[in-house]
Amino acid sequence: MSFPLIQLEQTDSTNRYLTSLCDERHDNVEPFTTVMADYQSAGKGQRGNSWESEAGANLTFSFVLYPSFLSAKKQFVISQIVSLGIVNVLRKYVDEGTSVKWPNDIYYHDKKICGMLVEVYLEGMNLGRCVCGIGLNVNQEVFLSNAPNPVSLCKIIGRKVDRMTLLYGVMEEIQGLYSKLKEDNEAVGKELSKYYFQHLYRKEGYHRYKDKNGEFMAKLIQVEPDGRLLLEDDDQNQRSYLFKEIQYII
Repeated sequence: MSFPLIQLEQTDSTNRYLTSLCDERHDNVEPFTTVMADYQSAGKGQRGNSWESEAGANLTFSFVLYPSFLSAKKQFVISQIVSLGIVNVLRKYVDEGTSVKWPNDIYYHDKKICGMLVEVYLEGMNLGRCVCGIGLNVNQEVFLSNAPNPVSLCKIIGRKVDRMTLLYGVMEEIQGLYSKLKEDNEAVGKELSKYYFQHLYRKEGYHRYKDKNGEFMAKLIQVEPDGRLLLEDDDQNQRSYLFKEIQYII
């Protein structure tokens, strides 16, 4: 599968660049149009975080979708597709240890290799434009920011990786999953949810978390279709969280 690709040496944010392009063209931008930058001066992450990325060493890119066949309440499936597409490709390089840290960070054991930001626009009761921004650590060997646990594919496997080969592999996986979802979003959506759960970080055993009331031990029960995280603490009380309401203690 092919996709339109815009390559930039530098931009402040590929999400902002692509969003502006869609605005200018009134969403007459082909689905899966991808903007890739060798360097982002202000890459955006979840929780308003910035993303450290050495120029020319990693993959920082965004692509656009128009999943109007999905109701607004099903928007979390887009995060699942993107997360699983990246995990599927990384597992061709790394045999084990790769997982999705809810909602959509990609981890290698307890270290973060990829982050993403999915910006969703609604059209009535359904989804409209979705801009998916991804920062994937590929060939960076030294991390200078105060991020607690970064890692790159190069550091994991001990060799450099061709970034364009990796980009095309990721996009092919995401396109394949999206195509299946478009054919039958009910059945495929349920299968994707099961597959997503199977690949979750810390999906077994009790681990430390923190909410507004403090730290506690809990195990993962499930992720609801709307993306809500369901935990059971060590007193067997179930706890439900939206994104930003809970932190992993690593």
